[in-house]
Amino acid sequence: MNILRRILLRLLAGLVVLWGAATLTFVGLNVSGGDPALAILGGPEAMPTAEVLAQVRREYGLDQPLIVQYGQYLGRLARGDLGESYRLRIPVSQAIGAHIGATVKLALWAALLAVGLAVLLAVLTAKRARWIGSLSSGSELVLSSMPSFVLGILLLLVFSFHFRLLPPTGSSGWKTMLLPTLTLALPVAAVLTQVLRQELEDILEQPFIVMARARGLSEAGVRLGHALRHALIPLVTLSGFILASLLGGAVITETLFARQGVGRLMLEAANTKDVPMVLGITLLAALVYVVVNLLVDLFNTLVDPRVADR
Repeated sequence: MNILRRILLRLLAGLVVLWGAATLTFVGLNVSGGDPALAILGGPEAMPTAEVLAQVRREYGLDQPLIVQYGQYLGRLARGDLGESYRLRIPVSQAIGAHIGATVKLALWAALLAVGLAVLLAVLTAKRARWIGSLSSGSELVLSSMPSFVLGILLLLVFSFHFRLLPPTGSSGWKTMLLPTLTLALPVAAVLTQVLRQELEDILEQPFIVMARARGLSEAGVRLGHALRHALIPLVTLSGFILASLLGGAVITETLFARQGVGRLMLEAANTKDVPMVLGITLLAALVYVVVNLLVDLFNTLVDPRVADR
């Protein structure tokens, strides 16, 4: 019953998060200036007359008070209708569906690389010489604090423009995946390595590790077979952070490397004040956060039922 109640509370909290994301984005877009009717007609370059603008506002309900527009929007969301893109003239769900595959592919490769690097570096540097820990910690601090667009530009300068090893832009071929994947993965790997190394260093001092060494187990066997298994639990808890970093970085990374994806679609929609598209992508990101955090909480509850009593 405690677990069931916890899940229901998390579902309710998730609904509140989705409502909050939709509300804040709706208000932000509608008070930030600019005329959505003008965006629907193609921007200022279309040079529409006042009569045409008035007609568009009536057709899309933009002449209604903001609170009425908000209520209508929530009603459409309750029916699963995300609306139609002002710029693309297609349903928002269709536009997102056409671009989400590229973003998911990039995010999955970046997540695998980040976790793999974090595990490797943490195992190699935990409880080692002081200079190794200092060098690793300094590198991780630089990478984790560096803006993703700066890291991406540095990678472009080195591997694309100086050595000419990798293409600077594009969405086809495995070579075009390398630089965007590194741009997304390295900052996340830096943070995960710091967390995992600290966890490993704490576990390596536990009595069961001392007993494993006393039985003659090799250092590699101790680290990989005993300590790492226990230290990986925080990575599951940090999966929400990993997801947030990858989704947030996708907007900049896909734009910087001219890749197709939801991140680039979001930026273009924001620049053209495509309100339905921005709202749809925002809700998608919030939904992913809610689902991942719910799964993580459920996993932690099943592993340690005492969590349900907190």
